[in-house]
Amino acid sequence: MLLEGKTALITGCLKGIGHETMKLFAANGANVIACCERVDGDFQSAIEKLSQETGSSITPLYFDMNDSEAVKSAMKSLVASKTKVDILLNIAGLTRDALFPMTTLESMKSVFEVNYFSQMLISQYVSKLMVRRKSGSIVFVSSITALDGNSGQSTYGASKAALIGATKTLATELAEHNIRVNAVAPGIIKTDMTAAIPDAQFAALCSRIPMRRPGLPAEVASVMLFLASDMSSYITGQVLRIDGGIG
Repeated sequence: MLLEGKTALITGCLKGIGHETMKLFAANGANVIACCERVDGDFQSAIEKLSQETGSSITPLYFDMNDSEAVKSAMKSLVASKTKVDILLNIAGLTRDALFPMTTLESMKSVFEVNYFSQMLISQYVSKLMVRRKSGSIVFVSSITALDGNSGQSTYGASKAALIGATKTLATELAEHNIRVNAVAPGIIKTDMTAAIPDAQFAALCSRIPMRRPGLPAEVASVMLFLASDMSSYITGQVLRIDGGIG
């Protein structure tokens, strides 16, 4: 197993890419600190079942990423528990699409709070733990919207572009501590977020993809498994597109 003996902190585990990544990492031997915004009975049952199936420890950590004080409290509890963290996957994200003239400052702040500021806060706490151990891998989930742009997603694209800038800088700063920092840029992925797109519009989006289909959350998770494992031990500061060839 690629991650045996490792501990991964993963945000956004309730559904979508985060949930699939949690499952894949547990199946590959990682103990998981599974971050979600709220207590959920179905999720609790799911992680208990996953733990039984894989033999990995799955520990839920609940906090709202739109609340910086809640993020700080959760991270302080993690530090106080003296839990080692080998891998950090910043997956949780938020989009509030609107054409630029109709985009409010309030929605801009909310998207950046979840997509950028909270992730920087989490990364500050976790990277300090990694520095002490002189080892670690951090992966951010950006988007092809950050690289290519997309109508109606000025704020979302900007927040995801900010993650790319952070990835490049943190990779430089943390390399001397044997901590690698990379990002993935998914394209059109079949999640609850894209399920909200009208069928005709979604079909038109998929028609632009050379592979003629949307990606699956598990396919994004597989790339993050590669980046988190020793298979990518000489890769840092990179942004890997997962887009079916659209780029």
